[in-house]
Amino acid sequence: MGKVLFNISVSLDGFVESPVDGVARLFRWYFSRDTEVRFSDSLTFKVSAASAQLFQAAWPKIGAMITGRRNFDVAHAWGGNPPLGVPSVVVTHRVPQEWVYEGSPFHFTAGDIANAVALAKQLAGDKDVAISTPSIMQQCLKAGLLDEISLDLAPVLLGAGTRLFANLQDTPVDLEPLSVVEGTGVTHLRFRVIK
Repeated sequence: MGKVLFNISVSLDGFVESPVDGVARLFRWYFSRDTEVRFSDSLTFKVSAASAQLFQAAWPKIGAMITGRRNFDVAHAWGGNPPLGVPSVVVTHRVPQEWVYEGSPFHFTAGDIANAVALAKQLAGDKDVAISTPSIMQQCLKAGLLDEISLDLAPVLLGAGTRLFANLQDTPVDLEPLSVVEGTGVTHLRFRVIK
């Protein structure tokens, strides 16, 4: 069975979104280099060779994704084509009925995070499950369901915004460093969650 993984771009001071320009500064490295990597039918990144190599090794191992309703809505359901072409579990209390049909790439659950992870694992088979939002990641971490955290550390201090680990309260988490990859304009850090 695959692992439950989380990956996100983050500022050096721990923010994943700025109140000034959203994610623009954090995502500059995705579009400013010379190696193209296709993320979805409508999105191709232009990253450094080191970042491209990392993505090309990791992405084929993803078999399903878990996201929240806000991310689903902001992404406009990715035009019906979820990232990496894998089934997506959307955690929500408001199921958009237009996406509920036989063969839909989207699966909706209002249950707790354990139910969402179980469904995503079933959909992924032997492959990994990717968590796509900080709030879902925090729920998985608190429930002991997260196996790895990968951070794409952008060389910027945002000073304010949405903190990546804001809602962990007093829950200490030990991590084992697994790898560091230096891209251009980004440093990729990967950790195993010690349970």
